[in-house]
Amino acid sequence: MLFSHVMIGADDLEASKVFYDATLGVLGHDGAVHDPKGRYFYRTKSGVFAITRPINGQPASHGNGSTLGFAAESQEAVDAWHAAGLANGGTDCEDPPGIREGAGMQLYLAYLRDPAGNKVCALHRIGQ
Repeated sequence: MLFSHVMIGADDLEASKVFYDATLGVLGHDGAVHDPKGRYFYRTKSGVFAITRPINGQPASHGNGSTLGFAAESQEAVDAWHAAGLANGGTDCEDPPGIREGAGMQLYLAYLRDPAGNKVCALHRIGQ
């Protein structure tokens, strides 16, 4: 396993929770667990994804050039993820959902910006 956890910042945690409950829910993940510090955690067998207000008290910001990708088991799951995101505060970015090829691989991808502006994607590796 490469990562133990990924945490991203958001100023409106409730809007982000609605978005991630919907998008991660269609990928088969349980809703977030809220901790005493106000953060939300999505726990899986392979790691943790979390959303938080920045601990330094400054506004949250997204990383220019950063993308956080979520694994999907099928092209249909990627499409469902994209639709759930658009219906729950996400905005389109990049090309429409579809196949991308490179380095001898075929990938089915969809990209969104979450309510905090973070760039996220769902990815299915075709043939794997």
